[in-house]
Amino acid sequence: MGQRIDMYDTTLRDGAQGPGVKFSSDDQLQVVRELDALGIAYIEGGQPGSNPKAVELFQRTRDMELKTAKMAAFGSTRNPKSAVEDDSNIKALLSAETEIVTIFAKSSPTHATDILRVSLDENLIIVEESVRYLKEQGRRVFLDGEHFFDGYFEDAGYALAVMERGWNAGAEVLILCETNGGRLPHEVAAATRAVRARIPGARIGIHTHNDAGCAVANSLASVQEGASHVQGTINGYGERTGNVDLCTVIPNLQLKMGYDVLHESQLARLTHVSHVVAELANMTPRDHQPFVGRDAFTHKGGMHADAVRKMKASYEHINPDLVGNRTHIAVSEVSGRSSLIQKSVEFGISLDRDKPEARIILDQVKELENEGYEFEGADASLELIMRKAIGSHRSFFETLAFHAHVNHISNDAATLSEGAVKLRLPGGEEIHTVSEGDGPVDALNKALRKALEGIYPELASVHLEDYKVRILDGKLATQAKTRVLIESSDKESTWSTVGVSENIITASYRALVDSIEYKLLRTRGMQD
Repeated sequence: MGQRIDMYDTTLRDGAQGPGVKFSSDDQLQVVRELDALGIAYIEGGQPGSNPKAVELFQRTRDMELKTAKMAAFGSTRNPKSAVEDDSNIKALLSAETEIVTIFAKSSPTHATDILRVSLDENLIIVEESVRYLKEQGRRVFLDGEHFFDGYFEDAGYALAVMERGWNAGAEVLILCETNGGRLPHEVAAATRAVRARIPGARIGIHTHNDAGCAVANSLASVQEGASHVQGTINGYGERTGNVDLCTVIPNLQLKMGYDVLHESQLARLTHVSHVVAELANMTPRDHQPFVGRDAFTHKGGMHADAVRKMKASYEHINPDLVGNRTHIAVSEVSGRSSLIQKSVEFGISLDRDKPEARIILDQVKELENEGYEFEGADASLELIMRKAIGSHRSFFETLAFHAHVNHISNDAATLSEGAVKLRLPGGEEIHTVSEGDGPVDALNKALRKALEGIYPELASVHLEDYKVRILDGKLATQAKTRVLIESSDKESTWSTVGVSENIITASYRALVDSIEYKLLRTRGMQD
């Protein structure tokens, strides 16, 4: 491996400031555990002087046995109106009792004079005193040069002087912050080179934002010029368009550029960590996210799928296993038999491309997609279609009838939804059940469970994880077809099913039935 590059994660501070991102106190602890298992060197827990949740996090992590990571408290240099030993922010940083303290300083002349409202010389004194005092208190100090690149291109000499003053005062790492996210890689590279020339031997870090879409490229450019410390967030969460995405930076540094970042087994956890943090942050994972997204190694075109089957490197820039992802073949109206055969292998189905079943399945998929179905995100429904075509599907129940209605009596009364299903079991017995729910789909789901769980108790472990609705042709208004995608899970796996109809309740019911049938096929076995 090449030079060591340390990862500094700020998901719980910078990332938590992103729109829609929300972590509970317990969520924060779980994020710390996941980042530690991933091999992240430093985890920024937030500003202990700004909110009680950060204070609680530092208290709760003191007794955690972290294997690789060290917690870092974050705050500013001292207030211009306070002596450093009396400054409330400095005191809060020390109260966190972390080995590492990261402080940000104004490195732009304009920010020093117009925002902090101090002279340029006074700003240098503030930086020096803050770093030195924290060092005297036994802390390792990382210095964030806020708006460093804007400051550098405004007044290079002053921006460099700020970082030099911090280094001479005892800062362990000088982090160059591309705070506005608007700089380009060649600018970041030039400024990083200038820091190395001005402060030989200094350890340099890089902190970028993605406002110009260059956060990853800017981080890589800085590393190429000597930075050995990269700050970012999982999935690129952060204010505005976000921080640099560590899930993209890490594999690029390690797999493409040869740097030493994570152990091979840790890198293989990357996709898992990305999805866990998304779940904890109450965010939907981005399917198109490089390396860790569901579609990062998905092949839809028939020629592409056929080429990948013969030589994976033809359309995959790395082995997806390296980052814990996998190749995914999407069967759709643009797919050929090669895609279908590869997909059948994923399902454990023996399908011969030269037999009529392959053409029958492909024609059925294309016909259904023409009606509005979408199987790229509904593997369970696609597998059911395949098994029915080859005769390995097993019938566990038949729907004879179903209905749902909503009863709203007055503005003050709660809306009541009721669902009813009439089913026939393989032995001929008919079951008719009625249930109430929070909505018509929930009521139908409960009615199905009520009818079937006594016969198939394993259905009790199935939960609906997600429910998505897509109107296929909005111009038709209430007559438009609706596509419903349902994600279900049990204690061991997750699967997705799809239903389409002009009636949203019918579309939902079809997806629900597929979900239940898929679970029963997995637990009860296929048709002999």
